[in-house]
Amino acid sequence: MSETQVKPPFDNLRLLWIAAFVIVVDQIAKYFVGKALLLYDSIPVIAHFNLVRLHNTGAAFSMLNQAPAAMFILLSVAVSIGILWWLRANRHGQVLNALAFVFVLGGALGNAIDRATRGYVLDFIQFFVGDWHFAAFNVADMAITLGAGLMVVDLLVQGLSRTKPETKA
Repeated sequence: MSETQVKPPFDNLRLLWIAAFVIVVDQIAKYFVGKALLLYDSIPVIAHFNLVRLHNTGAAFSMLNQAPAAMFILLSVAVSIGILWWLRANRHGQVLNALAFVFVLGGALGNAIDRATRGYVLDFIQFFVGDWHFAAFNVADMAITLGAGLMVVDLLVQGLSRTKPETKA
């Protein structure tokens, strides 16, 4: 690139492949778990980690498990539209925030596909210590959690950059 050419700013929409990757990996993992395990089956993998097959009709930690699947599908679609709108409106820069949004997008759509095709979300990753078991989850849930964590990091970075004392030149 010559000195007269200016490198175009990073386009946040280029990150949408990450959401597609999350959806594909999530659905492939759920397919194989669905074929290999019956409901409530558990396979020990290593200490404190099992592969299980659980059906979650609710939200995180099975909250609202009596709510209809359509409610969660509509919520996922609304969140996805909001994220796509934000990515389009803020096409350049804010890469950390855009990464957070595409992970949430991939996870939301991965779980929405489950609800639309199965009527529930298939959870299969289970960590435990003794008799205590963390709620089972899946790849889509991991992506949503990673996205939320990146949002917190982005907020912290923005907050720290605003509180830095300005240096005089």
